[in-house]
Amino acid sequence: MTRQLQPGPSGPGPVSRLRSWIGPLPLQQGLLFIGVLLLFAFLGQNTAESMHRMGLTPGFAFLSHQANFEIGESVVPYSAGDSYARALAAGIANTVKVAIVGCLLATVLGVVLGIVRLSGNLLLASFVHGYVELLRNTPLLLQLFLWSAIIRALPPPRGAYTFLGSVYLSNRGVFLPSLSVDGLPAAVWLPAVFLTAFAALVISRRLLSGATFYLPKTAGTVLGALALCYLALTSLGFAASVEIPAKGGFNIRGGLSLTPEFAALLIGLVVNASASISEIVRSGIQSVKSGQWEAARALGLKPPQILRLVVLPQALRVITLLMISSFLDLTKNSSLAVAIGYPDLVSVANTTANTTGQALEAIIIIGAVYLTISLAVSAVMNLYNRRVVLRGEGKR
Repeated sequence: MTRQLQPGPSGPGPVSRLRSWIGPLPLQQGLLFIGVLLLFAFLGQNTAESMHRMGLTPGFAFLSHQANFEIGESVVPYSAGDSYARALAAGIANTVKVAIVGCLLATVLGVVLGIVRLSGNLLLASFVHGYVELLRNTPLLLQLFLWSAIIRALPPPRGAYTFLGSVYLSNRGVFLPSLSVDGLPAAVWLPAVFLTAFAALVISRRLLSGATFYLPKTAGTVLGALALCYLALTSLGFAASVEIPAKGGFNIRGGLSLTPEFAALLIGLVVNASASISEIVRSGIQSVKSGQWEAARALGLKPPQILRLVVLPQALRVITLLMISSFLDLTKNSSLAVAIGYPDLVSVANTTANTTGQALEAIIIIGAVYLTISLAVSAVMNLYNRRVVLRGEGKR
């Protein structure tokens, strides 16, 4: 006959005794907060003493000093005689430019690849599957080096590859047709055109919310708004024209030119991010129940209409939140531009830190800028998610 052991009285453990000795929970949290503050104060004092021994003064006063270094390309006008603040602003503008353009192009390419992955064409689906696996399992830095080497290996401008008589690929970069307005800088008329198109898009979507096939009408509304914008510019005396690049001498002149560094960075970021976005789109489409497809077929809708009118609006509930991470990853991955020579924020901040010795301040500026960009992207995407995606759930 076995005798069962009775559990003996167990007192409070050492953690519980320590908590009871310290005091109630608010007091514990207060002591922890004070301890963290003291730790940061100790680290800050040591950092200040180290900088003082090296002859450096902590702070951001150096931003007003003359930079004395050039930047290869910049959206913001900049010269070597400008201040460090101006140089960092140029780097921030370059980062924002590649992030915005990269997110737009990666979204378009990723959506197309995600839809093709689910198509019945075995060859195309297999190609997209291999494309995704290759890009998601190789380092992005390696891909950037590859694209940079490919662009550098292109022929010189005299032997540049030409497409449609208006697109040129050479080792000097990529040259595309561009729209120019005589008498107005691009920083003035380009935002006006984008705001006009966006306003027309929002208005048309609200007016045609009940239409069954509103894509052509929406496109017509946007094009009409752009035509009105063009007429307004011409009536004010500003001539708008399309500038086509052409070979001239030892280079290609006219049009929009993308430097080899910017082109390599943009292609690398777009191609890499599109692989992840395609998987997000594929998973979002597959999350829609098969009964939705069958009901749409029973109504006589064609596959493209089913995908656009029935499946994608429901898949957005899954896609939108995951797309935020992809956009944030693309924005933060743009910091790898320093490896291929594109003057983004990290590259300019590194040069600033090397010339001034203010490495800590440069790191703080980099962190603050990327944090601000990430929070801004998250806020915009979350606003879209609440107003568009979740609106359908609120009506049910």
